[in-house]
Amino acid sequence: MRVVVDTNVVVSAILRDRLPERVLMFIVARPDFEWVASPEILAEYRAVLRRPKFAVPDSVLSQWDERFDSAIAEWSVEIPVSFPRDVKDAKFLACALAAGADFLVTGDRDFTEARKLGRTKIVSVSQFNELVCRAFD
Repeated sequence: MRVVVDTNVVVSAILRDRLPERVLMFIVARPDFEWVASPEILAEYRAVLRRPKFAVPDSVLSQWDERFDSAIAEWSVEIPVSFPRDVKDAKFLACALAAGADFLVTGDRDFTEARKLGRTKIVSVSQFNELVCRAFD
């Protein structure tokens, strides 16, 4: 199962722990799951986490950089997707389409108008937890 994860979920996992972190660790721990991201998404994860307002300690950044390198399958995105509602989010939709992702996990309400994209279901962290994580417990 392929999963694309929005940056806001990664930030929540690192800053707040709880459910977002549990969901990410669930994806990483399962050999039948693949966390996919384009190089552009990976760059955004790293850049956003280094914003001064988040004050993420260097040790935590290093830990997550290693996790990104070992747990994320990089996926090339050849065809851009138009998403006028928020052009910065188009990269997540494009990656989900290119990878044939089963899920796009996000906390961004801008995606509400696109609950499904091809075969990709666009869900919140709590919906992913209910639909997927609990089914494997």
